[in-house]
Amino acid sequence: MRRFDPSELVRFGGLGLVARRLVEGYMTGIHRSPYKGFSVEFAEHRAYYPGDEIRHVDWRAYGKTDRYFVKEYEEETNLRAMLVLDASGSMKYRGAQATSKFEYARQVAASLAYLLFSQRDAVGLLTHDTTPRLHLPPKTSSKHLLAVLRALEESEPGGETSLAANWELIAARHLTRRGLVVLLSDAFDQIEPLVRAMRHLRYRRHDVILFQIVAPEEIDFPFRRPTRFRNLEIVSDERQVDVRRMREEYRKNFADHTEALRRATAELHIDYQMLRTDQPVERALGLYLTGRG
Repeated sequence: MRRFDPSELVRFGGLGLVARRLVEGYMTGIHRSPYKGFSVEFAEHRAYYPGDEIRHVDWRAYGKTDRYFVKEYEEETNLRAMLVLDASGSMKYRGAQATSKFEYARQVAASLAYLLFSQRDAVGLLTHDTTPRLHLPPKTSSKHLLAVLRALEESEPGGETSLAANWELIAARHLTRRGLVVLLSDAFDQIEPLVRAMRHLRYRRHDVILFQIVAPEEIDFPFRRPTRFRNLEIVSDERQVDVRRMREEYRKNFADHTEALRRATAELHIDYQMLRTDQPVERALGLYLTGRG
């Protein structure tokens, strides 16, 4: 199988991940911070106060007004992004595709890490199944990029998970500074707890993207003959199913779940995008990022 190269996304052009809402920091020249300091680009004048550094006084303004004014500049810092990867057992599913949901999500995460590092943003990685497993805090060094990519390469899906509970825990313990949070998961959990967890992330003022990674069989349910289904998170849980009797009910439940996700993420101002594992990663993600930027 051809090895995926994240740099293929560059062919789409304009793929810089630009956070839509105000987050803690923005990359110089691309992400503009709302905080003011003495940095690169002029923002406005303010009255001089005792204790201000003389070097920031605008002497030209003083010559015109006979009053002291200090120049303020926009402070520019790097965006902090955390990639949160669902490594639960359900992500093992691959269906008829060569790539499982987990492998697909791993490629998306690697592509985002590559792009964010290329524009000098700080990127971290957090994986979870039953509990949070691996945590690499956001950094900008090239060694850290290699560490993120190596961790993604070595990660494997584990066991059972409570997706919403993990996101709540991650928001409370690991995402203490505002930034961009990218959730990569099949989002197979009860909708109410999922919404509460995402609301917690937004309450902490993170900019959030949810990539729901699904296999086409999970959307279309194309099975025709009696089929034995195995729970990928609980190995001992298997059952024989008459797929003809449950096809319509399954499709309706799946459609209802994804529609509820769409509505909830829209209300919370969270970007939501479904990615199918039968779509090339570079095309699906590239077209999304082009529209986002």
